[in-house]
Amino acid sequence: MGAIYLFRGTFMPYHAVAISRSWEELPEAEQVLFNALLDVAGAAWATVGLLTIVLTAIPFRKRETWARWTLPIANTLMYVPILLATLAVLEHTPASPPWYGNALALSMLALAVALDQPWRAGDEGNDK
Repeated sequence: MGAIYLFRGTFMPYHAVAISRSWEELPEAEQVLFNALLDVAGAAWATVGLLTIVLTAIPFRKRETWARWTLPIANTLMYVPILLATLAVLEHTPASPPWYGNALALSMLALAVALDQPWRAGDEGNDK
């Protein structure tokens, strides 16, 4: 998602539906504003995605407790506000934003935490 939002250059089709205007109808200042907001969202997805890859590849695989908590916390801090914003667009505009991807990500995150049980990290004797 990060790359899509960072490199798209225009807003998504559901954004046009939400504001009842096409990209071409927007004044240049509004295009700049939308692109800046898309860049921020894209950078958040890319940053948390990269963090997830790095932490999963090294400290998480070593079952280091701090990484086992950092992964779900970082992802939750990103996905909850994005889900809430997407649901607000769904509720208050005629658009149908892809809220289900964020909800699925949070559901899978909750399942992963339940399976990993980071609160039991000391069981393996590697409680760093």
